[in-house]
Amino acid sequence: MTRKVDPIRTDRPHIPGYGIPEHTGGLLPWSFALERLERSRNYWIVSTRPDGRPHAVPVWGVLLDGTVYFGGGEQTVWAKNLARNPHVVVHLESGDEVVILEGTVVRHTEDNTDPALLARIDAAYEAKYDMPHGTPVWELKPRVGFGWSSYPDNTTRWTFGG
Repeated sequence: MTRKVDPIRTDRPHIPGYGIPEHTGGLLPWSFALERLERSRNYWIVSTRPDGRPHAVPVWGVLLDGTVYFGGGEQTVWAKNLARNPHVVVHLESGDEVVILEGTVVRHTEDNTDPALLARIDAAYEAKYDMPHGTPVWELKPRVGFGWSSYPDNTTRWTFGG
């Protein structure tokens, strides 16, 4: 069973000069992000190349028990980047209903992961994309997230523990 990921704090990001309210009224619930992650076909991931340059690419992904999983070939630039540096940004395509998650990833394969979890991830891919995924697959461990649907009024920051 996967660990459900929930924020430990919901507040406003500090972005001086952009009109972000200082009060906590109108913050978005975490369910706002989960709903968009669930229905999004593509997730953009940003990794870091060995020389420090960013690398962005869209990938397929699924939300399972509140956790983001995404995958692709081990020989891709982003997979090689994540093997060296597990820090990643995941965001969705919309600039109007925004969800951005920053954190690290854990790489799952047949060698290091419960087969039941891999089967559930494959089933989620099958349901979403009409094909199973296989391995490797990466699990996002978010540190912080941002979202909004009416910028700047409901701009929200979610902070995660551990």
